[in-house]
Amino acid sequence: MTNIEELKNKIINLKKIKNAYIIAHNYMLPEVQDIADFVGDSLAMAQEAKKVNSNFIIVCGVYFMAETAAILNPNKNVFIPDKNAGCPLANFANPKMVIEWRKIYSDYDFVAYVNTTADVKALVDICCTSSNAIKIIKSLKNNKIVFLPDKNLGEYVKSQIPEKEIITWPGYCIVHENADLESVLEAKKSNPDALMMVHPECPKEFRDLADGICSTGQMIEFVRKNYNYNKFIVVTEWGMNYALSRNFPDKKFISPSIKLECNNMKKITLDKVYNVLNEEKNKVIVDDEIAKKAYNAIEKMLIIW
Repeated sequence: MTNIEELKNKIINLKKIKNAYIIAHNYMLPEVQDIADFVGDSLAMAQEAKKVNSNFIIVCGVYFMAETAAILNPNKNVFIPDKNAGCPLANFANPKMVIEWRKIYSDYDFVAYVNTTADVKALVDICCTSSNAIKIIKSLKNNKIVFLPDKNLGEYVKSQIPEKEIITWPGYCIVHENADLESVLEAKKSNPDALMMVHPECPKEFRDLADGICSTGQMIEFVRKNYNYNKFIVVTEWGMNYALSRNFPDKKFISPSIKLECNNMKKITLDKVYNVLNEEKNKVIVDDEIAKKAYNAIEKMLIIW
């Protein structure tokens, strides 16, 4: 069996031969982050996808992330190591429901978190990510907003923009929704000298404990701004701790004893990255009409940001 370091070297060499570019999310396994050309949050991944010169892009993340890259790069080949790496949060919103809600809330602007499928993005006014949701919604002229599909992120945004009427969708990230409060409190008690960073997809009781409510990209900025601290408690998917350690090797990043893990993110393994690179399989295809409409919603976000 090929060991991890041998497989990493094989991927790096093959990547050069094929002029491939690998974009990875902060939640990826450490060894997958190591072979990526770029690692970031979903907003940074979307921005990077637009800048890539290579015609061979591999997205190491869940499926909606690869879809977004394909929509932004219609003339490039976008692949994902595992097509079954889905997002349960995205599944809370389907096109039929969005169409029904648009009839009910006909004078509202619909804002979709990027954690949605392409066919849902095609039905909304604009997209956002956890790092720019507040800025995006503030920028809209309409004071009536439907935010989908994450209720926790929606409620957090609502608390920051009380002047707008924001109706939240009844969806959630199963990883953040099911975080263990007792283990988070214990981590805080055991590390009184640490700052706590919490993802806004977490329920309110976790956000209320936080020193910083941050997307994964904002967590890196939070550490940079608070560099005089040496310890940080990180309440999000545990892959983020490795991403933080790569950026700040002199700092200590602590997960609650009951770690948050996204099984779908962890479906992206080094073996699968090698296979998709070697065989050029699992190409991401988005229907042209859906892609055009979804592109408009994503591009509006990127212009504002």
